[in-house]
Amino acid sequence: MLFSPAGFSECKREWEDLEKDYQQILDTHRLYKQKLEEVTKLQESCSSAITRQKKKLRELTVSLKECKAKPPTSKLSPEETDVITEIESSMKERSDAFSEMEAFLPKKNGLYLTLVLGNVNVTLLNKQAKFAYKDEYEKFKLVLTVILFLFSFTCRFLLSYRVLDALFNFLLVWYYCTLTIRESILISNGSRIKGWWVFHHYVSTFLSGVMLTWPEGTLYQMFRNQFLSYCLYQSFVQFLQYYYQSGCLYRLRALGERHNMDLTVEGFQSWMWRGLTFLLPFLFFYHFWQLYNSVTLFRMFQLPECKEWQVVMCGCSYLVLFLGNIFTTLAVVYQKYMNNQDKCKHV
Repeated sequence: MLFSPAGFSECKREWEDLEKDYQQILDTHRLYKQKLEEVTKLQESCSSAITRQKKKLRELTVSLKECKAKPPTSKLSPEETDVITEIESSMKERSDAFSEMEAFLPKKNGLYLTLVLGNVNVTLLNKQAKFAYKDEYEKFKLVLTVILFLFSFTCRFLLSYRVLDALFNFLLVWYYCTLTIRESILISNGSRIKGWWVFHHYVSTFLSGVMLTWPEGTLYQMFRNQFLSYCLYQSFVQFLQYYYQSGCLYRLRALGERHNMDLTVEGFQSWMWRGLTFLLPFLFFYHFWQLYNSVTLFRMFQLPECKEWQVVMCGCSYLVLFLGNIFTTLAVVYQKYMNNQDKCKHV
């Protein structure tokens, strides 16, 4: 019975134990809030100190340049020149160290994250959380790549419904929007994905949005199969890149040659020369297919029956993607070629 003497004694004892646990929880939470305030103060102090140091280093850099630019009458001695070179080398190392520190400090969001998320702090405060988020991002890309491949295959060869095509394009819009947000968060946490490999996801988001609004009609049906075939090949190439880049990055991180927060990208970078050059033919074919899409759409735009604005906008988007991808890839290839030439000269 609940209110029997034995039952009542046990309930009272249980309540007293719960009271003790509750007091411990209160003390632990109080200590947690105190430490959290201390961490916040330390973050602000560290951020301010780094900002001051950076400002002084910039001023010192200008002063050192002025010293080296002195007229011949007051030329520096060899010892002084060596000291300046040593200081400049140390300043470069310090700048890299500050970048590592700032990856663990709260920072103001960029314009895009501010528009999407507001001023919420997206900085993860420990390495485990950063790596977990990065790995989750990579798995997200892999899973969605497989889903998009299957979806585009279904639309291309099995089912031909405009509603299904719209769902596919909506999935593409959501996928690329999510990628841009996650990549912005990863950049805030120290990932070194830059330049075109970030911007081309914004272009892809816009392109997918335009495709989503393209109404059913003769011109849409003219381009539909080519578009779905392109999406199939795109998913195939992206899967190849993820599979081989992730393995290559793992080896290079183990050798200490790559940063722990580096990501796989939908293109070619200099670190991929070790074992991944076989991807280049697949990538060039993928890039020129984008040019082919652009040319096809521009020709369609010249047809008398063309009334949809989506035709020219998609054509421009594919042209931008082609130019960005091809010039970025060729720049990496050219830079690597020149580096190899320099090494041969020094041998």
